[in-house]
Amino acid sequence: MSFKALVVRDAPQRASVESVRRDDLPEHGNVLVKVDWSSINFKDALAVTGKGKIIRSDLPFVPGIDLAGEIVESSDPAFPEGSTVLSTGWGVGEVTWGGYARYQRMKSDWLVPVPQGLSTREAMIVGTAGFTAMLSLQAIQEYGLPPGAGPVLVTGATGGVGSFSVMLLAAAGYEVVAVTGKAEAAAYLKELGATDIHPRSTFESGAKRALDSGNWAGCVDSVGSAVLESVLSQTMTHGVVAACGLAGGHRLNTTVFPFILRGVRLIGIDSNTCPQAPRRRAWEGLRDLAQSIDFERIAHDVMLEDVPLACDQLMNGGIQGRYIVDLRDAG
Repeated sequence: MSFKALVVRDAPQRASVESVRRDDLPEHGNVLVKVDWSSINFKDALAVTGKGKIIRSDLPFVPGIDLAGEIVESSDPAFPEGSTVLSTGWGVGEVTWGGYARYQRMKSDWLVPVPQGLSTREAMIVGTAGFTAMLSLQAIQEYGLPPGAGPVLVTGATGGVGSFSVMLLAAAGYEVVAVTGKAEAAAYLKELGATDIHPRSTFESGAKRALDSGNWAGCVDSVGSAVLESVLSQTMTHGVVAACGLAGGHRLNTTVFPFILRGVRLIGIDSNTCPQAPRRRAWEGLRDLAQSIDFERIAHDVMLEDVPLACDQLMNGGIQGRYIVDLRDAG
């Protein structure tokens, strides 16, 4: 049996669609999934374009950190054949072959049943981006920041994590202020639920002083570096900042003042190795919100052959919302 997969064979990485046999799949799992949908995340763009050291395995390699589909073989009774599942994180698409293939072997520990009420396509509109946004929202709620406490920033707001964060925070009753470098995206962000838009340029030079005016009750930050430094200096007393990305860089130059003088809480969000209990709780929350939020507003379908071009566009800032990959005709 042969099927299509997006394969990286050379370094610097450039990926192309190839015919792959089932016997070519690495034996790293006890479940075989027929993949219907995947998605394109920042990590995927780094892996496919070769602009980041995401792939930590020998070549050839199949990227794709997200996948959703139907189990066709399983030795785990908790995940029987015919059930629909999704996978995000656990090094899939980085250490082990990922979702840009019609079939993939997986460990059942990496899988979550697709919640009843969500399709596999909707699960991939959510994917790592929406899952990360939901973990960030839950952290903001659990660390004591109620709606009405003040405006909550979302940095990198037109990206996948940012778009979902705007929608989820607004649906939960928070006043959302979106931060973006794309002035033309204002209407899109307000449609998602943002009440105001701030240009990224006001944050990307870093903090002007150790403690600036306290303007923000909280933040979901997917940018990091100087933007996060600036946000921390401007966070109100007892504010909550969820740090979940590094699109702007991994270094953080700050002081302890926001933490010891204002009690600001900086919470790290790890969607990769999130344990199963909070992982499933987040997906149940996403399922519930799907009843009132139109995820289709941010979704764009692409075929497997279109992934390299879409990854180039993402790296150049040309993607808004979520790109999901249709593998149903890939063999």
